[in-house]
Amino acid sequence: MLTIGKVDELFAGRGVTEGFHTRDNAEGEALLCDLVRTSGEGLVFANLVDFDQQYGHRNDAAGFGRALEQFDGRAAELLGHLRSDEMCLITADHGNDPTTPGTDHTREYAPLLVAGPRVRPGVDLGTRETFADVAATLAEAFGVTRPASGRSFLRQVRA
Repeated sequence: MLTIGKVDELFAGRGVTEGFHTRDNAEGEALLCDLVRTSGEGLVFANLVDFDQQYGHRNDAAGFGRALEQFDGRAAELLGHLRSDEMCLITADHGNDPTTPGTDHTREYAPLLVAGPRVRPGVDLGTRETFADVAATLAEAFGVTRPASGRSFLRQVRA
């Protein structure tokens, strides 16, 4: 597994082949786009830190919006380079609404977008019972032991 941002620290390096630390979203997005252009197999796990640290915790809704617009442009580039057997999952590790009073993590649901050449368009995954569904889906996709929690949605989205 290749990681971008602080992901290797979150997992204490466990399962990480190589970790790339980044200063901001722009650097993380550029590295993510570079990696998707290279050949290889496995998982690239990225954390774009600005959404949380720069905008969410600082209640900067306008900055958060600009960061989303910036990422939207890079996401199109990223998805355009996916190989026929790859898919991209975009989510967050927790809610952090920049319009909510206070600077703590908020309790709203995190978004989940799944895209790629082998992903059936327009599938509504609904509100998932647990974030562990992402882990269960990745485990199924990579053919490894499923975690104790979570239900895979791979069969729902795979074309």
